[in-house]
Parts: sequence; C-alpha cells; structure tokens
Amino acid sequence: MSVVSKKRLLGTMTSKGQTTVPKEVREVLGLSEGAQVEWKLEDGKATVTPRIRRAVDLAGALGKPPNGAHLAVEQMDDAVAEAVVERFLKAVRR
Repeated sequence: MSVVSKKRLLGTMTSKGQTTVPKEVREVLGLSEGAQVEWKLEDGKATVTPRIRRAVDLAGALGKPPNGAHLAVEQMDDAVAEAVVERFLKAVRR
C-alpha cells in the first residue's frame, strides 16, 4: 500500500490512556498486534513512529549462558558454521 502524503485521522483516548491506531495507519505502517511504537515529544507535538527491533534490543533476551561461559563473536561464528555444515551433510545423505 502506498503511503498517504498528508492526512489527519482522529482517535479517542480511554480513561486508561489507551487509543486505537486507525486501520489505515496500521496498514500503511505495517503494524500488527504487539508492535512497538516510539513517541517523540517536540515543541508541544507528539510524533509516533514504528519501532524496528535492532539486534542490540535483543541483548540479554536469552539470559545468562547455562554453563556460565561467554563466547567471543568468532567462536559463535565458528559454532554456527559447524551447525550449518552438519545440517547440510544430513540433508545430502537423505
């Protein structure tokens, strides 16, 4: 769907401070349930933009390593490469 250049859409706020994002806005911005949005306040105006997850946002999402060991990026790359080779060889053998 193409982006609408300028359009004003109204919403109503509930007593809990919640508002519904109009369907047209959700479609244009590709928002679905659980999507995060970022509010920016500037000069008495609020701008709302979709929040795109970045890799840094996922840091620590899995908790501490089960064995307490920390790996360097190179070690993780090596482990991923080994796993890819294993899966490939299994798929070829079938």
